Amino acid sequence: LAGLYALSSSASSSTLLQANAVMASTNGIRQSIRARTRPPCMLTRPNVVPLPLVSMKKPSLSRWTTKSSPGALADERPPPTQSDFASRVERRMENILSEMPAPPTRVIDSWRYLEMGYEHRAYVGTDPNKTPETSNCHQYAHSHVPGLTARTFWDIKKVGWRSALETRFEEIREEFLKVISDPESLALNAQNPWVGAQTEDARSYGTGWKTFGLLDRGIWDPVNTQLFPKTSRIIKESGIPAVEAFFASMEPQSDIKLHSDNADFVLTAHLPLVVPDNGKNKCRITVGDESREWLEGRMMMFDTSIMHAAANESDQKRYILMFRLWHPDLAPVERKAIQFALDSLSVPELVSDNLGEAKEAENQIAAMRSFPDLRKALPKKVAPPPQKWKATIEEDDDNVGKKGASEALERLERRKKSTKRGKNTKR
Repeated sequence: LAGLYALSSSASSSTLLQANAVMASTNGIRQSIRARTRPPCMLTRPNVVPLPLVSMKKPSLSRWTTKSSPGALADERPPPTQSDFASRVERRMENILSEMPAPPTRVIDSWRYLEMGYEHRAYVGTDPNKTPETSNCHQYAHSHVPGLTARTFWDIKKVGWRSALETRFEEIREEFLKVISDPESLALNAQNPWVGAQTEDARSYGTGWKTFGLLDRGIWDPVNTQLFPKTSRIIKESGIPAVEAFFASMEPQSDIKLHSDNADFVLTAHLPLVVPDNGKNKCRITVGDESREWLEGRMMMFDTSIMHAAANESDQKRYILMFRLWHPDLAPVERKAIQFALDSLSVPELVSDNLGEAKEAENQIAAMRSFPDLRKALPKKVAPPPQKWKATIEEDDDNVGKKGASEALERLERRKKSTKRGKNTKR
């Protein structure tokens, strides 16, 4: 699950396999995770290496590559994980899966394949007029759960959460456009707004896209949800089984080259908010061999573990609300087990032998995953008028003499505080 156990716009480029080598003990786990700005996680917005089509169409076969039938693995199960951290997570996942009468093994196998460095490659095309050599319908996934349906675009006409989101499309777009209309305030008040490609690999297939997170690996962003309270509530109330939710922008006259997002147990859904030249096929996405245009207010769902690309041939930015959601073939208990792996990568004390420490970690995860109280608006940061204070600094500097510029700046700070007190007194 290196793709999913490593998904996000700012995720570390380290794979879980590399992390396991460092995490030899509970203390090692804690120190390793906290030393990084962000732990590797299971889901990666496109932070993957764009694969040469030759390697996709003609993968080198090995003990753990696919058989001739698409998506099929060798009959023999992979061996148990070896590193201390991965073994601890595996045992806990097995306990979760034991809730079912006949516990499925594919999620555990997926975790084991990850440690082995297995890369799932399969031709999943169904067009009789195409061959593996002429088709782009190739699935590529480090994060692979065996047996899941591989399909380019999914029919979601009868899915309840689709209509719940589409019917409130205008509300979502109105709030979104209002917030982004003030870039200066957004930069001051948002958390990591409009994050672009974080690695050279990601930049190699396109730099014209950026993301703005609301939900990451099941954890709501406590800052950004306050900026978009209506949208956040609509997402929550819609019932969409989302693991991630974020806005995504795409620059005019830009494209995203063919690539895979590396995880097949999540699908991707888009709710287009702003599509320049809407209906003229200038903004579109291609999955495998099929292309579809984004249409404002009309959702689509597809599998981004299959090679895909995108284009914005208009002269304006395109904006969408994007989701990563659980693959519908996964049973609830399987989702629960994978979510535990995600949580363990964020808070490794979950697998600690110390019961008190593990319980504290469980409480921490529960708090992180709870929906924010959107009634408690965060204080809005306002930038001081730059020209006014610049003029004041220049006036003071003229009279500063031998006392130096530092004293002038100190007087300005005292003046600011005095002004604030005066305003509060008037109120």
